[in-house]
This record gives sequence, structure tokens and C-alpha cells, in this order.
Amino acid sequence: MERTALVTGCSSGIGRATAEAFSEEGWTVYATARDDADLAGLDAETAALDVTDDADVERVVDRVIEETGRIDCLVNNAGYGQYGPLEDVTTDQLTDQIDVNLVGPHRLVRAVLPHMRAAEEGTIVNVSSVAGRVAPPGAGAYAASKFALEGYSDTLRNEVAGLGVDVTLVEPGPVETPFRDRVEQELDALARTDDYEWVYEMQEDAGLLSGSESPFAATPEEVAATVLEAGVSTNPKARYAVGGFAKALLLSRFLPDGLRDRASALFRKL
Repeated sequence: MERTALVTGCSSGIGRATAEAFSEEGWTVYATARDDADLAGLDAETAALDVTDDADVERVVDRVIEETGRIDCLVNNAGYGQYGPLEDVTTDQLTDQIDVNLVGPHRLVRAVLPHMRAAEEGTIVNVSSVAGRVAPPGAGAYAASKFALEGYSDTLRNEVAGLGVDVTLVEPGPVETPFRDRVEQELDALARTDDYEWVYEMQEDAGLLSGSESPFAATPEEVAATVLEAGVSTNPKARYAVGGFAKALLLSRFLPDGLRDRASALFRKL
């Protein structure tokens, strides 16, 4: 039986590599991005999709169902990072961040779940981040959206557990993608408060972790392989951390809050 995957955010990086990984496994893949011109060259069906647009979501899901009759795996990958000290992040910027990174996946889930429930099978893979479990200074808006996605996924996983539908999270650390390019743009757009200059410097240094020369960064293909593993598994884990740096960082969650706060204080003094 030919299986169908719907993947968001496929213009580059993790999303594009994920679409290619599912395609290489023989799946029918619908790869989406806000601008379908960015999807050229993919061995997949393509469609323009803005995850903040209800009509877009409905149109694409209806097309997949009409053409294949099924959606076996939904990969919610589309997203971006609004970084910067929280006082400098405007309300509109925070709202936009939540809309793309949390409400966007919810739109797709609501559109896809009725079909998965009817088929009594399907997998939803939500691409989160280690920032969804560990929140460093300067990443408050992004971390809030990913922390929320983690809680959302935990709830949804248990709500649909008896319906034949699986829900899982993939949590990359630094990845060699253009993600940081958008981060730098968002940082440059902020009205900087001098008292938080150490936060901006910290974020600029953090950008080095995802460069092509970084020993800490995973490749998009490594993340895509994990997404594929989660998507094809008959019993996926609740969470998959990707990369040694991500796994190490996640261990810091078990440190006392006061100890993590003292580590932040050290950055302020450097």
C-alpha cells in the first residue's frame, strides 16, 4: 500500500531533507512552503502553503485527500525563531511567533485528524527544538512557542492514543540550516535596550553553533532521518532528541533552577 506524507516548511533545511527522505522510502510526498517556487527540484508533489492561513491549510489537505485518499504522516516542520530579550520583543512579534510555531501546527492537525481517525491510523510528527525544554536568555519568544508545542503534543498524544493515531516530537539542537539567517534578521529589527546588550552578544555567539564548521551542529539529513524513523514507526517514542549537543543540553533540565540561573549570571559578567 502506497503511503502519503504531508510535510510543511520544505523550502530548505530540515523540511526539504525530510521530504526527500520520505520520497526515497517510496512514499507519496506533498512538500509545502509559502512560496512553491522554493520547492523546485524536489521529487514530490508540491503546493504553496502558509500555515497561518486557514484557507490554505484546508485547500492543501483537501487536495491530498482528493488525489490519494489518505494522509499517513503529517510533519509539522514550518517555523522560525523570534529571538531577542523579551522586553525588546513587541507584542505583535510574539503573536506572530506563536501563530506560526504553535497555531500553525494546530491548523494542520485539525484538518488532518478527521481523516486519520476515519482510517484508524496515522502519525503526526511535530518538529520542536531543545529550546522547547530548555530556555536560554534571548530565546524567550521562540522557547515559549516550542514549550507550548511540547505541551500541546503531550496532550494530543494521549487524546488520540486509542484511535490508531500516534503523535511524536523531534527535538533538534543546532542544525546546519538557514534558520539562523532569519534569527539574525529578527534580532536586527529590534529596538535594542542597552541593558540587554549581553543577551544580544550571547545570541550572536550562539549563531556560531549552527555554522557549517560547527562540531555541535547536526545536518538537516540527520534530523530528517529521525523524522522518518518517527513517521514510519508502528510505536514511536514520545520524543526524539537529535544530535549529541541536544542530548547533552537536555540533561541540564535536571539541574536545580538556581544553578541554571547562576550560569546565566556568569554570561552577564563575561
